[in-house]
Amino acid sequence: MPKAAVVEVQAGDRTVRVSSPDRVIYEATDSTPEVTKLMVAEYFVAVEDGLMRALRERPTALERWTSGVRPGMKLATSRMAQSSRGEDADAFYQKRVPKGAPDYLESVEITFPSGRTADEICPTEIAVPVWCAHMGTLTFHPWPVRRSDVDRPDELRIDLDPQPGTSFVDAVSVAGGARELLEELGLRGYVKTSGNRGVHIFVRIEPRWEFLDVRHAAIGFGRELARRDPGVTVDWWKEERGERIFVDFNQNCRDRTIASAYSLRPIPGAPVSTPLTWEELAGVSDPRELNLFTVPERLAASGDAWATIDDTAHSIEPLLALYDELPGGEMPFPPDYPKMPGEPPRVQPSKKVEEHWDADGHWIGPS
Repeated sequence: MPKAAVVEVQAGDRTVRVSSPDRVIYEATDSTPEVTKLMVAEYFVAVEDGLMRALRERPTALERWTSGVRPGMKLATSRMAQSSRGEDADAFYQKRVPKGAPDYLESVEITFPSGRTADEICPTEIAVPVWCAHMGTLTFHPWPVRRSDVDRPDELRIDLDPQPGTSFVDAVSVAGGARELLEELGLRGYVKTSGNRGVHIFVRIEPRWEFLDVRHAAIGFGRELARRDPGVTVDWWKEERGERIFVDFNQNCRDRTIASAYSLRPIPGAPVSTPLTWEELAGVSDPRELNLFTVPERLAASGDAWATIDDTAHSIEPLLALYDELPGGEMPFPPDYPKMPGEPPRVQPSKKVEEHWDADGHWIGPS
């Protein structure tokens, strides 16, 4: 029987056409069968409740793997291309509304750190993620803002990133300490797996502060967590992090995003960035068990672990107080950012050269 060129997927009140439905996106593994493009689209429908809670009204970049996921494939960075593959990449970020988008797809204008602007997808219904699956999207990268105010985040994002020599289990342990600290400060955190080795904690906040303030809140939180736990670091330079869990504060910068809840990740087995209760997280040893095949059943049986995330929005004043009180000051920004006020030099510590000048102000060379 010939393969279908196009199929229709029911997505809410709309029917979405999906081309090349039999294209293999994930090859089979020892524990999971192969995943086709149609299965990706149907997965997004199955997790509609949680996925739309994560994406609704948010400007969202798309991570598109149009040829599927295979060993050795490369993802273009945002520096290589805003909406194209780049010369040597197999997948890419789509930061602008793609050509041929359906008329029901809504957008919002966002401003990049460079000052340039773009119209970015702003999902309002499940048909939009399903159409994005038709375009090869596996992972959604929503901004921490709503389109009603794209300059003031309503989410603080704590990215616990295991460094070489550490593991997902270590990140889970650190997450437990992070939960305790948040609760001491009167904040409620919601946790999910990254879909790979890390752990993400989201806190709903009042949309009263700008990106720079929220970034400072993340730095303050990370420094206090590192003060309490020697297995945690906020050191920006990799050579200084050691075998610790890095609190990636720069994920709270403008145009820095984290894979959304219920996004697929481009890793064999189609793992999912999965919201969990804190009790459930403590019992997870292998996040790959949370995948396209298992997560819809969990969601149908237990509901979304983040169902109440929008009920309360917190102040970040306690975190800003930590930033002000703890030593360290401003931290380096991502390398593609313009130079920021008060920022230390963006030079690896091992490459810094001490400058020496004589009494008359003449340069006499490095030490």
